[in-house]
Formats: sequence, C-alpha cells, structure tokens
Amino acid sequence: MTTPDSLTSSRANRGYWDSAADDYQAEHGAFLRDDGFVWCPEGLDEAEAGLLGDVRGLTVLEVGCGAGQCGRHLAAQGASVAAFDVSHRQLQHSRRIDLDLGTALPVVQADAEKIPFLAGTFDLACSAFGAMPFVADAEGALREVARVLKPGGQFVFAVSHPIRWAFPDDPGPRGLTSDRSYFDRTPYLERDDAGEVTYVEHHRTMGDWIAAITGAGLRLDELIEPEWPSGHDRVWGGWSPLRGRHFPGTAIFRVTSP
Repeated sequence: MTTPDSLTSSRANRGYWDSAADDYQAEHGAFLRDDGFVWCPEGLDEAEAGLLGDVRGLTVLEVGCGAGQCGRHLAAQGASVAAFDVSHRQLQHSRRIDLDLGTALPVVQADAEKIPFLAGTFDLACSAFGAMPFVADAEGALREVARVLKPGGQFVFAVSHPIRWAFPDDPGPRGLTSDRSYFDRTPYLERDDAGEVTYVEHHRTMGDWIAAITGAGLRLDELIEPEWPSGHDRVWGGWSPLRGRHFPGTAIFRVTSP
C-alpha cells in the first residue's frame, strides 16, 4: 500500500475533522473543559503537571488546537496565544466557546506543514494530540515549528505512544495482545465507497520520532510517558484503565530550538 503523501493526508484529515468535530466535542468536551489543558486520555492536566512552566508574558502557539481549549487555558495564565487547526468546523467550536465564556482566542485555519506565522515569533509552542500524528512529513512539520520559535524556544507535544501500534485499538482484553509488528509503519487509514482516503494517522516508532526531531534541528530534552492514574476510569477509544496499567498510551516530547 502506498503511504498517503502530505496533500492526501491533509485533505483527508481536514474533511474528517470537519465532519467529526460536532460528535467529538459532544463526547469529549466536558473532559477537556472549555478552558482546560488536558494533555492526553490519561487525564494529565497542565495545571498540575506544569510541563510548560510559567507562561505569563510569553508568546505561545498551539499547534492543532481543535476547539482551542488548551490555548484558552494558557491565555488565562497570562500568555499571548495564537492557535491553528486544519479543521474549520473545530475552529467554529472554538468561536462558540469564546462566545459562551466571553473570551477571544485568536485562531486561523492552517496546515502544520505550512504554518502561517513569521520566523522567530513565539517563545513556546504546544500540541496535545493536535496535528503531529496526522501529518505525512513529521520532520517537515517540526521544522516549521522550529522556524516560528525564537532561539531557545520550546515545543512540547503529545502523540499516541508508538508501542500502541503493535496492539489492536481495543480498550478490553483483546487490546493486551500484540497482533502486528511494532516496526510496521503502515499508517491507519479509512476510505469512502469510491476508494478515496478520508482519514490518515501515521505510525512512527520512537526512533522515528527522535530522528524527526533531530533532523528538524531541534534538541530532545525530555520524554514523558504518563502513567494511568488511580481512580481514573474513563475509556477513550483504545485508551482504558485496563490497558493503561500494562503499557503507556501517550508519549510527550519536550524539544528546544537552537
């Protein structure tokens, strides 16, 4: 199978998220909170984890913002935030939340491989499962983030942990038995009745991610693998307490621009 290129991946995922945004926000909006920063299905909360540090007075870019929940939280902490997402419908939900809360998060529709901001604009960038798992060219997207960061700026981003790709995406016992090779980079994709690609999620091993980070000229400072917390019983797709007790579901990378 031919791996979808950047144009195919972007077009497919833009269409998918435009069609899925309403259901996604209805199902997960309460968990994410309109002005909260939840890093992952494990429920790691930036308010407690502090992975971004003190953002007061910093310029921050949220990459793949969805409905802007994370960016809205950072703005409330005193940051100057801009955000973008490939999905127009997700950004409409961001506008809906702004109208409800009386906030005004600046957002723009854009692709992570072509970030529409000038070089050296931001002190910090972040992404909680936004954009990075869906781009065909991870190194190119990381290079774009590096371009818009100021020297020494950090990018902290969360993706599905690569080990999950060796297991069925099932929250139950079936999801505990590996049935495919970790080294098989075949992306997960969906097609319509005409055979057109309608959704793409790209698989990269841990080594692939590190190579993409360093290839983009960024320095890897930290890898965080959130443990499933006691008392957290929410199932989100293939994430569940059962699987979370056995292996990580999320990888969070902290990288620095030169």
